[in-house]
Amino acid sequence: MLAATTTVQALVSMAALTPPVFAAVATEDVGLPGSFVGYYTSLVYLGAMVTTLVSGGIIGRYGAMRTSQVCLALCLAGLAGVAAMQAGPLVVMAIVGALVIGLGYGPVTPSSSHILARTTPAERRGLVFSIKQTGVPIGGMLAGALVPSLTDAIGWRWAALVVGTAALAVALLVQPTRQVLDADRDPRKRANVAAVLAPLGMIWRHAPLRLLSVASFTFAAIQLSLSSFLVVYLARRAGMSLVDAGLILAVAQGAGIAGRVIWGWVADKWIGPRAMLLILGAVMAAAAILTGWLAPDMPVALLVPVVALFGATAIGWNGVFLAEVAHLAPKGRAGEATGGALFFTYAGVVFGPSLFGIAVEVLPGDYASAFTLFGLAALGGGLLSGLAARVAHTREEEAAAP
Repeated sequence: MLAATTTVQALVSMAALTPPVFAAVATEDVGLPGSFVGYYTSLVYLGAMVTTLVSGGIIGRYGAMRTSQVCLALCLAGLAGVAAMQAGPLVVMAIVGALVIGLGYGPVTPSSSHILARTTPAERRGLVFSIKQTGVPIGGMLAGALVPSLTDAIGWRWAALVVGTAALAVALLVQPTRQVLDADRDPRKRANVAAVLAPLGMIWRHAPLRLLSVASFTFAAIQLSLSSFLVVYLARRAGMSLVDAGLILAVAQGAGIAGRVIWGWVADKWIGPRAMLLILGAVMAAAAILTGWLAPDMPVALLVPVVALFGATAIGWNGVFLAEVAHLAPKGRAGEATGGALFFTYAGVVFGPSLFGIAVEVLPGDYASAFTLFGLAALGGGLLSGLAARVAHTREEEAAAP
């Protein structure tokens, strides 16, 4: 089950990140500015925000694995749209393609959470969810490793179609698991306005879930700001070459993969997910502030550990968060709760990098001030996680009282 959900997560992530990888070639080919990739990313996550809200009803009716298969097929359709864009009016195909990829991206995490919440013992949930979430950076690494070579060999349009076809192949490969994993589906379920808003209603009525979801907005905002701005920051502030700055970003991403597994294991083994999220928020804040105030002549031997710590926390928090959301969700509604929580998470993805860019432009101290501001926001997210833990603990004690 874990292998299937992680593979699906990786292929959807790879599909979403494929256009940014070949963007330099594609935008030049069709006469678009390189900054168009920023709009692409926002459109993907706008689409994901929409489908996270409806994912609970879709999962309930069709099953989590069937939903995942449809998501993979949507990734193929979206990449085909991107591949079809041309200069002039047909540039709209890239916009449509980005939205369709986002529609496929949104329900994948709620689907996998629904499956794993049913099949994973509570004492292993943090580690299992964290391993599953490594599919996201693994997909990014696959895109970075394979798409440039594909683009050189067959062109960016065919590269998009090859990745989309791989996503569809995974959808077919997981079909044998569907009968078992979708045994709890209910074909009588119907989607309506109430069902669409139900995940948000659940989050807002449930204080611990509400606090965690708002915390995830701050964590996601700093995660995407790190990924989006670290290279240009190191190139301009520290005078690094783009190649060297890219390698430092790779260190941060690799640390994020390791962090997702380590934090899940620590949460399960020793301190629990609630304390883990509080600690991650505090360390994330410290690492962000340290990164923002790096001296231009700082030795690489000191720079790398700081950025690695930043990546391990800012990219590594997701699995612990999702495990706790699944734990707090009403029985049988982990997918719905995850969809509602991820609406806030994806909002952080959409708005975080833009707000970071504005902070760089308007605040004195540019990047240093922006990293400090976002670090304080991450600290706030950690405190909200701690408050959520306290409220949840109080509720559990009240429920257990005779």
